[in-house]
Order: sequence, then C-alpha cells, then structure tokens
Amino acid sequence: MKPTIVLVGRPNVGKSTLFNRLTRSRDALVADQPGLTRDRHYGIGRLGSRDYLVVDTAGFDPVARDGIVHEMARQAEQAIAEADVLLFLVDGRSGLSPHDEEIAVYLRRCDRPVQLVVNKAEGRDQGVVAAEFHALGLGEPLAISAAHGDGVRALIDEVLEAFPEPADDAGEDDASRGPRVAIVGRPNVGKSTLVNTLLGEERVIAFDMPGTTRDAIAIPFERGGRNYTLIDTAGLRRRGKVFESVEKFSVVKTLQAIEQANVVVLVLDASQDIADQDAHIAGFVVEAGRALVVAVNKWDDVDDYRRERIKLDISRKLGFLGFARVHHVSALKRQGIGAIMKSVDAAFAAAMAKLATPRLTRTLLDAVSRQQPPRHGQFRPKLRYAHQGGSNPPVIVVHGNALEHVPAAYVRYLEKTFLEAFRLQGTPLRIQFKSTHNPYANKA
Repeated sequence: MKPTIVLVGRPNVGKSTLFNRLTRSRDALVADQPGLTRDRHYGIGRLGSRDYLVVDTAGFDPVARDGIVHEMARQAEQAIAEADVLLFLVDGRSGLSPHDEEIAVYLRRCDRPVQLVVNKAEGRDQGVVAAEFHALGLGEPLAISAAHGDGVRALIDEVLEAFPEPADDAGEDDASRGPRVAIVGRPNVGKSTLVNTLLGEERVIAFDMPGTTRDAIAIPFERGGRNYTLIDTAGLRRRGKVFESVEKFSVVKTLQAIEQANVVVLVLDASQDIADQDAHIAGFVVEAGRALVVAVNKWDDVDDYRRERIKLDISRKLGFLGFARVHHVSALKRQGIGAIMKSVDAAFAAAMAKLATPRLTRTLLDAVSRQQPPRHGQFRPKLRYAHQGGSNPPVIVVHGNALEHVPAAYVRYLEKTFLEAFRLQGTPLRIQFKSTHNPYANKA
C-alpha cells in the first residue's frame, strides 16, 4: 500500500504549492492569500523513487473552537490521525510564529512521524533560515523551496526511507488467494446493497441516505467454489459537497482500497446522469492500472428512454473505459449479479495473464507492418521485440531504437492491438519502452 503523506501548517506557508510540486499537477489552488484552501485535496506523488498518496490540508488552527476555522481544523485533525508521516510546513521568510508553536504542541502529542519543513528558503543560507525552528522541538528542520523545487526531492527520498519497498511477488499471492474486488462509486448508488446481495446477508449497512458507509470494509467470501475479498467503500463525493472530516477522509480510504484491489466494480446510478465525479473515479482506477467492471444499478427503476440516455451518457463521458464490460443490474432485486461476477473473474484473469514472449514479439511486428510509427526528424523509431514486464495490470516492455520519440497516439494503437490479440477483456495495459544505445551515435 502506498504511504500517505499529509501536509500540515498554518495558512499561506506553501502547502498547496508543495502538493502541486509532489503530484506534478495544478489541482490545488495557489495564491498569495491565506486560507485559500478550505477543503482537502488528495493525489498521487511520483517525485521520489516510489509512489505515495499526498493530502493537502487547510490552514491548521488546533485551538479554534467555532466557525469554519474549527471545521477546517477538524478535517486536518482527522487527516493527521490517518497519516503515515506528516510534513509540517513553516515559512522561512516570516520566521517562527506563535501559531507555529501551537501546531507543534499538537503534533508532539500525536503518535505520527513528523518532518519539519522550512519552506520559501530560496536564495538564502539553509542553515541560517532553519536555525530558529529548532525551538519547535520536532527534530532537524529541512529547508526547501516548493515554488522552485529546491530540496524537494531530497525531502521525499528521506521521508520514504522509513517505508519498505513493495513486494515484487504480490501478483502471485493475489492469484492464490483469489481476487480482491473493490466496490466504488458516488454516495447512494447502491454499493452496500450490491455487496449484501453478493454475500447473501446483511453484512454492511445499506440505508437510503448518502454517506452511510464511512470506511473501506474488507469482507472475505466464497462464491461458486472460489475465494474473493469484497471491499465496500465510502461514496466519493464532489469536493464542494463534503463537510464532515470523517467523511472527507473516506476519499483517501477509497483511493487506498482501489490501490489494494485487483478488480474494481464501478457502480453507477441509472436514474442519474453520469457526473464528473464518476469520470474522476474511473480515471483514478485506470491511472492505478486496475481491472474494471462497470455496473449500472437501479436499471429496473427507469424507462426505455432513460435507459437509452444513460447508455449514450456512458459512451460519451466514459469512452476511455472501452476495455471494461458494462452490466445493467438491480442489486436490490438480484438481477444481473451473476454476470458481474463472471466479468470480475474474466477481468482478474486478464490482469494476471502470462503473455508468451514469442507471441508478443509477433504481435508487435505485425502491428508495425500495418502501421509504422511516424518519423521524428530524419529517423523513425524502430520497434524490434517485446516481452512481459509485470501483471495487474499487464506490462509489455518493447525494445528498439529511438523509442523515446514514439508519440502517445501510437502507444494507444499498440495498447489496443495487444488487448485485442490476447483478448484481455476488463483490464488496462501498460507499455514501457527501452531504447538500445547506439555506440556510434556521437561519432563522425
């Protein structure tokens, strides 16, 4: 499981800037104005040698007792409680403040590792700018510049040293234990009802109120002589619709459940239009490389016009899920449930498939013969052979020359070709390129 790094500190110390730097995104709003972040932002960091979850919190005031500042503090407190490591940011320009000291008192009481980070240290002597912050009693401060990237990589490398590398043989263990299936979707689409229907008993609370499920619940069960682990997750709401700290942090729990799963079942509500949040969830599943099955629930509650509209909506807004099977079901009336589990089995088998090197290479060369990659300047990338580099999702490593110039559109063409050739239904596929060094490239 990816370690969770939570950014805390008073307003306007650069937490959102560091979040954007770590996730290589612009998801968090950044401006020279305190208190701009009020909701929690989450993302995947890839700056260091490994992936990790990053959580950006609002400006933290541990002594706030009422108003929106108190609600923001409650969210930060819940994030702190669930963190694997905390990055406590302070402002190297304005220096140590009483607000920093209040936060430090709170963090010293928490049973969580804390790394003190002095931000905005660009152009200054790091030892001098960090000196006064030793008084916080949180160990050696590290001086960085989130805006310019100075010291950020060293910071993350040091933080991740405390976490073990993920095991390389996880795929084999998954295959022997059976698939882990995460049930995800927006609140009140029928996730817990689907879990109860699959289990044949009332194992999780199902209630007609959004947000009933607060945490990810793993439930082992057997169906048709095969072992599974179902993971019922809290509904992922739009950011502006989440107010309670416990519910907000359920987002991180859901993302972690997706990361731990082999197959994800994305539950949609046939009575509602496909929302941006549905696309965001699906995008995260694809980004995580997890096999996917789409279940359109409450199909019995809508008329023919609504059914055609939701099909069109799925093809238009979720067109990037062409590899996944779509099922129209009623979890409450047990309609279509068996088909979901057949697709889960097929998706799991595809995600764990062993792909023979000779056939991979033949498929690659056939694809190149039909359509060669475009030229880059005077040269055209040469794709020579391929082999499997991993599973869950399947990874195909392609060797050749000048492969760094293969465009994204051609990569998608290869992905589609391999998926069709090996009939890998229900799983995304990754292609990695390894270029052969030309010893004569720099010689006249």
